[in-house]
Amino acid sequence: MTGALRYLRIYGQLARYTLARELSFRGNFLVKVSVEVLWLGILLAFYRVVFSKTSVVAEWSEPQYLFFVGCYFAMNGLLETLFLENCNEFSELVRKGDLDFLLLKPVDEQFLVTCRRIDWSTAPNVLMGVGVMLLSLVNLGWPFDAGRIAAFLLLFSCGVMLAYAFMVLLTASGVWLVRNQSMMELWWLFSSLTRYPREIYMRVAWAEPIGIFFTFVVPFLLVVNVPAQAMVKVLDWRMVAFTVSATAASLWVSRRFFRRALRAYRSASS
Repeated sequence: MTGALRYLRIYGQLARYTLARELSFRGNFLVKVSVEVLWLGILLAFYRVVFSKTSVVAEWSEPQYLFFVGCYFAMNGLLETLFLENCNEFSELVRKGDLDFLLLKPVDEQFLVTCRRIDWSTAPNVLMGVGVMLLSLVNLGWPFDAGRIAAFLLLFSCGVMLAYAFMVLLTASGVWLVRNQSMMELWWLFSSLTRYPREIYMRVAWAEPIGIFFTFVVPFLLVVNVPAQAMVKVLDWRMVAFTVSATAASLWVSRRFFRRALRAYRSASS
């Protein structure tokens, strides 16, 4: 408990520092927020056009799909705010030897590498995503259900941790590849997969193996699909159990891989 409180205090200090740094360039901050607002507007306009031609897409009605989009936007915003910038910079730390300075600090290396900065300009995405989800629940006339809310919060947290685990795996590969921009582009591929419900991949014969592979082998389609489905569609306890298990396994594998990568790291002075 003492160790957890210590890391919470460290994280709070890092958060305040990065916020002060972000606000010193207010113009850049406002532009980045404006771009994210525009991006959400484009997404909503696109799906409005789609649903003007049909009432259901892959068994998702328009209000249900709106909740899915809000869940995707909130989760993606949270990942970008907390982890993405740090992970993108890891290969540069390795290439320049700056990773040496982080490894010398009396703090867990993975925590420092993946959590040292917060991108506050993408934090409003979380609030916008939550707003879209609330709007969709109003349109659905969704009755208050504490059990579903608890399941959603659990699965949303699992989705964040699943995505974080994959991000750590791609990040750690920078120890061997040094310039791993192409590997980090895989993150955007995975992120694009989560933008659509899993059922879309199951309705076409040639795409079904993709859906199965990214559900049960590399379970990235669980990240947004299962939390959203649990909230506005069917609460499948088997998928809940599988998602929790897959999250625990992914975090364990990513931690082991990251530690293995650090053991293979050779400092700039080597």
